[in-house]
Formats: sequence, structure tokens, C-alpha cells
Amino acid sequence: MSSLKIGVQGIVVGAALLAMPAWAAEPADKYPSKPIRIMGQGAGSTADYLSRYIGHRLSERWGQPVVVDNRAGAGGTLAAEVVAKATPDGYSLMMGHAGPMVSAVSLYKNLPYDPLKDFSPITKTASGVTVLVLHPSVPAKNVPELVALAKQKQLSYASAGNGTVSHLTGELFKQVAKVNVQHVPYKSAGFALTSILSGETQISFLSPVTAYAQLKSGKVRALAVSGKDRFPGAPDIPSATEAGLAGMEAELWFGLFTTAKVPKPIVAKLHKEITGILASEEVKASLLQRGAIASPTTPEELQAYVKSELAKWTPIIKASGIKAD
Repeated sequence: MSSLKIGVQGIVVGAALLAMPAWAAEPADKYPSKPIRIMGQGAGSTADYLSRYIGHRLSERWGQPVVVDNRAGAGGTLAAEVVAKATPDGYSLMMGHAGPMVSAVSLYKNLPYDPLKDFSPITKTASGVTVLVLHPSVPAKNVPELVALAKQKQLSYASAGNGTVSHLTGELFKQVAKVNVQHVPYKSAGFALTSILSGETQISFLSPVTAYAQLKSGKVRALAVSGKDRFPGAPDIPSATEAGLAGMEAELWFGLFTTAKVPKPIVAKLHKEITGILASEEVKASLLQRGAIASPTTPEELQAYVKSELAKWTPIIKASGIKAD
């Protein structure tokens, strides 16, 4: 009888061990004990810039390397999938935005993750606007001239990919201006900017962060920002409303997420450090100079914001008929 008990107990213990995860949660006071990875979405994009900027500051604070791993393409969903399926230990982060966290839900039939269930939100990091930019060779000097030109000849606009804010803003521009401009999607904002610089496309709607150096050097020209009012980070550029495009309003936003089920003490530690970085006057000034406003939140506020963005954009995307290529 005793041997039978031992045998049964052995089976139960063995089954319990098999059911345990292959990793053990690290105590928050020991985290991080190895390099952290932040998934970006293409070199030259705002997500890439913010990932590197915040990652550098985190590395300085914690003494651990923070590596940016860019996975360009599919509107940011490639990077999101990696983090959604990563080990929930807090070592895989993503600089999320409207592309993978909002638009993708409507654009992809078999999206391999759920934006609300497969991630642990940490904090919103920055917000901003898109800028309507042109190659200097385009003869239009203001929005009315551009609209007139678009009605005379076929123009094309470059986006950072299907469903990204640059794509949605471009479609919004077409509706407000009542013009037919051809959409050309690229793998990332950096590639979209390259297409403008080369003259492959004529128009794009990019973050000031992405186009910062080219705007300063005059390699691209800005006509308006996507909003009612001028943007504090680019006060010399007219708002869309001022430029005659009332209703062309689109906010860029970025937030850090990690994998669902990461222990709450680790999420709390990440939140404390990152919001501390964003609260620095030096950091706020640096981001604003490049066209982004530091916008730290609580994890709960970021989750609620994603829900509100899904409620806002999902019906608009479905009504517009936008599809992923």
C-alpha cells in the first residue's frame, strides 16, 4: 500500500512540474539582471527614435544594456507579435502606436495577438502630430496650391505602412481636400521619407521627429500640421485649419508595452523609471525640440487610451474600406 502511495504521489508531483513554466519569475529587486530588448518598427521612425532615446536613459540608470530591435513592415505588427509571444519576464518591450495597437485590428483578419489582452501597458511616452511634407521640387508653396496641383495631375503620398497614422492622415487629407492622391505604403516612416527625398513620391504625412533633420536642412518642405492649432514643437508650421484643411486632425501617440502576465512589481518598476525619465525637464525639452511632447501616464490610463482609440478608429477604417496589402 505504501509503495502505491509513493507511486501516485510521484505521478502527481511529476505532472505539477510539467505544468510549471520553463522560467521562474525574477524578483523585482533583482530586475533587470540582463539586457532589455525594445522592439521598434523601422530605422528612422519615431518609434525607433523614442526607443533609442528612452533605452539609453534606462541603460544609464540601471547599468544594463537596452537593445533596440527593429522589425519593419506590416504596420508595426511584426514587432508587436514578437513581444506578445515573448516570455513574460519584463525583458521584451515594445514602443507601440496606432498601427499595431489600433488599426491592425481592422486591417488583418488573422492578427496573431490581441492589443488589449496580450500586453501589459507601462506608460504612454509621447504624443504629437503629423506634418504634411513635400519635396522642394513640388511647385506648391502652400496647401491651396497643393490642392490645385493635385486636381491637375496625379500625385502620390508615401506612408509608413497600411493602417499607420501617416496612412490614415493621408486618407483624411484626400477627404477634406477632395482630391484623389495615390497611396504608396512603405515598411516604415524612414522608408517613406526616403521616397520623398528621392522624388519617388511627392507628399507624405510624417512625424516631426522622423523629418527633423530634413526639415532643418530644407531637403523637405512643410505645409501644415494635422490639427486645429499650431504644434508647440514646430510653431512656424501652420495648423491644418489655418491652411484651409479644417477637419484634418490626427494625433500621433506612442506608448511602452511589455508582454501580458509580466509580474506586476516588474511592470511597476519599469513604469517608475520610464515616467521618471519623461518627467525630466531636459528630456521634455529635447523631445519637444524634435516635435514630440512627453506624455507619461499610468498603465491603466494607457490601457484606457488604447480602448478609446479602438472605439474611435475601427468604424472609420471599416467605413473607408482601407485594406492591408
